[in-house]
Amino acid sequence: MTTLHTAWDDAEGARRATELFTTSFEAEPHGVWASPGRVNLIGEHVDYNGGFCLPIALPHATYVAAAKRDDGLLRLVTELGDVQRWEGTLDEVGPGAVSDWVAYSAGPLWALRETGAELPGYDLAIVSCVPAGAGLSSSAAVESAVLLAAAELAGLPTEGDARRAELAALGVRAENEVAGARTGGMDQAASLRSKADHGLLLDCEQDSVEQVLLNLQSQGLELLVVNSNAPHMLADGQYASRRADCERATEVLGLRSLREPVDGPRAGLGELLAKLDEDVLVRRVRHVVTESWRVLDFVEALAAERAGEAGELMVASHDSLRDDYEVTVPELDSIVVAAMSAGALGARMTGGGFGGSCVVLVSVDDVHQVAGAIDAAAVEAGFARPDFHLATAADGGRRIN
Repeated sequence: MTTLHTAWDDAEGARRATELFTTSFEAEPHGVWASPGRVNLIGEHVDYNGGFCLPIALPHATYVAAAKRDDGLLRLVTELGDVQRWEGTLDEVGPGAVSDWVAYSAGPLWALRETGAELPGYDLAIVSCVPAGAGLSSSAAVESAVLLAAAELAGLPTEGDARRAELAALGVRAENEVAGARTGGMDQAASLRSKADHGLLLDCEQDSVEQVLLNLQSQGLELLVVNSNAPHMLADGQYASRRADCERATEVLGLRSLREPVDGPRAGLGELLAKLDEDVLVRRVRHVVTESWRVLDFVEALAAERAGEAGELMVASHDSLRDDYEVTVPELDSIVVAAMSAGALGARMTGGGFGGSCVVLVSVDDVHQVAGAIDAAAVEAGFARPDFHLATAADGGRRIN
């Protein structure tokens, strides 16, 4: 039987973070903060185009044990992979100054400081059960947990959706400018603004959210997250290239953003695409616009408990990401084909693509059958064997008492 991996609970995450802190710094932390990874149910590569997406927060989270200092010194230790350490001052953190895991861990402090906040210096110990490199926003989970810890220890507010939106924007700035990954804002919003048992319908143009109740369990359904274990990199130019295509198309079409055609009549898309001379721009725009429409249709299908229709929209999303946006890889395509052949209701890649994970909508009775078929297909194709996680919609970032 295929193994389904489980997340740490808060007690385990806090224990691990505290143990790393006390071992590394020979003191007790002032608190532990957690923020989750996310899986996007539908709505990919629309966040930086002002569209709609529907992520949920995962039960898998990053945990940060933290204490404030009074000397402006920053000491970091992490178990993100091997135990690694970094020490410097807050003045040494910024764009071009730090890289790799330090950029994601310390970059949020730079972004928070850029708002004019006076930060005292910190000792931070970071642990995580969010699978790294799986397209499940492990980086946003780190950024968000660090922001919550740093802000609260500096006497700054962290609660309320408006404040969470501000903190999410700081996480995006840190990832864009310090880590050098030109991602949009979905990941940080999901990590900080989500609610248990709900999907987060995110309007990326208005930066507004609607909590959408998920009734999957009452319908006998599960969400199976499948980590392909194919390499997943967003800072290698591919993600930025797709974003640049969209910006160029927006300029050619004379639009404020690609959100404009989303709000217009659906029958008008063909006329809009006819104004583009480059096939690659036609395909990029077609994906972005139709993907936002699929999100809205998916929410409607879920509310009406039309699971089959929701699943079809997931497959259509994957097909568009494969053919029009060109961000899937053979491992992800194999997962979708195997899942649907084994009886899944829907399946699609999730995250930025170029590796990472898929999310599968499946009957609770078929979980192991579908997982087994996916695993067998990977073995037959000579791919890395995937990992499997059951996903439930969890709460966003929080302090662990």
